[in-house]
Amino acid sequence: MRQWNQFLAPYKQAVDELKVKLKGLRAQYELEDVHTPVEFVTGRVKPLASIYDRTLEKGIPFEPSAELAAELPDIAGVRIMCQFVDDIEKVVETLRERKDLEIVEDRDYISNKKPSGYRSYHMIINYPVQTIHGEISILAEIQIRTLAMNFWASIEHSLNYKYEGEMPDEIRHRLERAAEAAFQLDEEMSQIRDEIRDAQQYFSAFKETATRSYEKKKRKKR
Repeated sequence: MRQWNQFLAPYKQAVDELKVKLKGLRAQYELEDVHTPVEFVTGRVKPLASIYDRTLEKGIPFEPSAELAAELPDIAGVRIMCQFVDDIEKVVETLRERKDLEIVEDRDYISNKKPSGYRSYHMIINYPVQTIHGEISILAEIQIRTLAMNFWASIEHSLNYKYEGEMPDEIRHRLERAAEAAFQLDEEMSQIRDEIRDAQQYFSAFKETATRSYEKKKRKKR
């Protein structure tokens, strides 16, 4: 187990660092008082059980190695959630301009959805991690998707796990229809995004004013 802990340590560090940096994008947009394409950011290191399953699929030894690192580029994974489909393109452009990571591969499952209906934008990156033994470059995956895409993907993942990849046809067809419905929702929201953004800005301003008023009343009571 010690070998696995040492092998996975740079991946855990990369996830932690990338989460902080990518969450910082949202803060920067807020400082500029403009719409932020980043809703929230999550991240994880693939569990050993999932790594084991992938090694079986790929026919490679289940042991820490350079081969494993090269064959499984998503051991470290970060997910960026967006409100609108258009936001995804903005996030992708922003990531392309960064100097602290190198984009190795793009996988556009939004323009080219998977047969299951799955939609998301994936980027495989090379990310340098600083350790006490020097710099280590690891592969990591960044997934960028809307909230609706993420909801669907989470449900699909759970059902695949339940049925061990052998999902009944009826469930699979329903999921495909649900994927289209989720995408239509994203399209509709994109059509009225300006109104939505205005409403969100109004609500934020109202909440801030109400908070100040409440604090003022509290001080007077004292």
